[in-house]
Amino acid sequence: MKKKIIISIIIFLLIFILFFYLKSQKKNIKTKTIEPEISSDIVYGSNIIEDVYYSSNDIKGNKYVIKASTGEIDYNNSNIIFLTNVSGFVKLKNSNDIKITSKYGKYNTENFDTIFSENVIIDYLDNNILGKYLDFSIKRGSMIMSNEIVYTNSNNILKADVIEMNIDTKDTKIYMFEDNKKINIKSKK
Repeated sequence: MKKKIIISIIIFLLIFILFFYLKSQKKNIKTKTIEPEISSDIVYGSNIIEDVYYSSNDIKGNKYVIKASTGEIDYNNSNIIFLTNVSGFVKLKNSNDIKITSKYGKYNTENFDTIFSENVIIDYLDNNILGKYLDFSIKRGSMIMSNEIVYTNSNNILKADVIEMNIDTKDTKIYMFEDNKKINIKSKK
């Protein structure tokens, strides 16, 4: 009988020790509640367009086409598209076509105005104009090219700061930003 009491006490002590052991382990285990993360940031989908092509006609019958390898719609104004590797074609009803290329552009789908920038090239007949910035507006009927202008044709090379051209009349103004600087013209012959 004594043996049974000793075994019962040992079992009781083992259960008692096991109980306190498990209870102490439970205190050491930290529970962590994982809350779903809610972001206040607005997540947008892609706004990149590949192989951009827009075409428009004015009331005089002139056609304007703009192409680009990619375009990105401005989130603040969905009428504005930022373009890369841009080509523009102005097909005048009673005149020869004008081709414009640049590395970047900003096109307004509402009024068709386009800003061309970096490595801007205008080809018109045998005339070639290089520059850094071109503001082209169908509404105003004008092209204003500025910054490091180099104009070449079969006879001359001209360097200036700004060339403004009226698309309808072909009237052109060439000038420098500063009055004390002069337009540089060299003959090719």
